[in-house]
Amino acid sequence: MDTIVVGIDVSKDKLDVAVRPGGEVFATSRDAAGLDAVIARLAPLSLAAVAIEATGGFETVVAASLAAAGLPVVVVNPAQVRAFANALGKRAKTDPIDAMVIAHFAEAVKPDIRPLPGEAAQYLADLVARRRQIIAMIVAERQRQLAAGRLQKSIARLLKALEKELCVLDADIDAAVRGSPAWREREDLLASVPGIGPTIARTLIAELPELGTLSRKEIAALAGLAPWTRQSGRWKGKSFIGGGRSCVRAALFMGALVAARCNPALKAFKQRLIAAGKPKLVAVIAVARKLLTILNAVMRDKRPWRNVEQEPAHARP
Repeated sequence: MDTIVVGIDVSKDKLDVAVRPGGEVFATSRDAAGLDAVIARLAPLSLAAVAIEATGGFETVVAASLAAAGLPVVVVNPAQVRAFANALGKRAKTDPIDAMVIAHFAEAVKPDIRPLPGEAAQYLADLVARRRQIIAMIVAERQRQLAAGRLQKSIARLLKALEKELCVLDADIDAAVRGSPAWREREDLLASVPGIGPTIARTLIAELPELGTLSRKEIAALAGLAPWTRQSGRWKGKSFIGGGRSCVRAALFMGALVAARCNPALKAFKQRLIAAGKPKLVAVIAVARKLLTILNAVMRDKRPWRNVEQEPAHARP
């Protein structure tokens, strides 16, 4: 019996749905009635996956509604889907074609079906994302302030308002985390590792809920800290990192800078790499990857990091 896979292309006003291997394609509105219609048509099928392309937020309600109806929903990376389409030689681009390509991608790649975050987890993720946006605006205004001339007062007023909003967001995030016993336990475990403060811990809780459930290689790839090898024949290029969740990678990079100074195990690890001739930036990235491995082990074992001369046995990769 053929495995049935569905691809959904989400736009602002409508949903284009494609079913493989049958080739059925249909469209509905992106509202409550349209979602009910999609669920009614898909629910009787024995589905392996319903793949939805991430489209800047339009997919959130769709994914949540289908998951609540018991359908196996997975949100896929649009860059990967586009690369897959190019590999197939599909240059034409319409919403029905995109839906079919998404279904074909899910059929070929078989992405893991992971539970979607609940309402509280999504709220925390939204708060953390909004905090990043406010900080980016503060940095931009401070850069403008350097050459503002007569606009100094305007920029100062806006900076004051942004900093006030940042304080409110920090209080909301603190209340959300401290109001949940499970999140409070996760934060305390993460913050037990030197180099991880409340901001980084809460970013990981919101943006990397898989922490502690995957292998060290899988979690490194998810955070975009797994090195990509570049080699062809006798030529061997430099490895590099990329992809994954950029916000998680940025948080871990900042954590690595602190951990390389105050975490005994990671400080010694960085010094060994530099002594071996590694560039300082490469050493910091390696520290970030090792820090993530330790955090993954701490969350997996539900045991805080112990401040001993050597890394605890349960946290060794």
